[in-house]
Amino acid sequence: MTELVIVRNPDPEARLPYLIRLPLGPDELILQAGGTWPREKAICCRLSSLGDWPGEPEVVERVPVRSCVRRGPVIDLVLDRARENRSQLVFTAAEGADTVLWRAAPASGIPELRIAVSSGERYAYSFSRQQVGTVRRRLACGDYAVAAGGRVQAAVERESLPDLVAGLLDTGLADRLARLAALPHAAVVVEDRYAQVFEYAHPSVVADGIAELQVAFPMVPIVFCETRHLAEEWTYRFLAAAYAVADHERPPAEPTTAEIRQWAREHGYEVPDRGRLGRVVLTAYQHAHEDEPGAV
Repeated sequence: MTELVIVRNPDPEARLPYLIRLPLGPDELILQAGGTWPREKAICCRLSSLGDWPGEPEVVERVPVRSCVRRGPVIDLVLDRARENRSQLVFTAAEGADTVLWRAAPASGIPELRIAVSSGERYAYSFSRQQVGTVRRRLACGDYAVAAGGRVQAAVERESLPDLVAGLLDTGLADRLARLAALPHAAVVVEDRYAQVFEYAHPSVVADGIAELQVAFPMVPIVFCETRHLAEEWTYRFLAAAYAVADHERPPAEPTTAEIRQWAREHGYEVPDRGRLGRVVLTAYQHAHEDEPGAV
């Protein structure tokens, strides 16, 4: 199966009116979705199973898929058509349940992505092959970082293999990983092959040290990339994926009193032009919106 198929959800009580089926490697991904294609805003989806797919579906749309690749919590989907052909599915959590946010992929990469580069980083990555901005600043940890919602969401520490080995021997690397572990997402990227570890004197000491650090800090992976170019590419993709997830995990804005007042009038409630709203109106508004994606 190499096409995206969208059908109507046969369950009359389902909050999400569509089922989506798309190829993902050797498997297929089935989603319940609130719409057929993301445009102005993301569409909320829920993971489903092949057993929920109807035997005689009412097909809404079938489109050949050029590419469907998962990288961490993000799936990049490219359809074989001239317009509205690129989108992303971001895996996150809302209301205590697994949620997939389906959004249109911007033409020039992730919007507003700006990578902070440590002011102490010599020969820094330029990310010239990606359409992102960079800014030099002092970082509490890591050499490259992205922020969202007023805080650093992810950082990457760049290491050459000689520096990695030196850090293992003087415990400096452990200190750096401890600081990175305090962030939501962090990693260490090494500009060399893991096989080169065994070219050093006492290779078992180095290999054991790396393994011990990974056990001590499992949320901070040490990734070996064969060349500087690949290490820069990996760093960009890691930070972009972390930023994409953080962007959708931001808490929804609270409704204003004016918005609640307008809703109440549209639904037959009498409310004053000024002053506080009554508990009956506030409770009714909350109950009416509690099933919406992102509602509290």
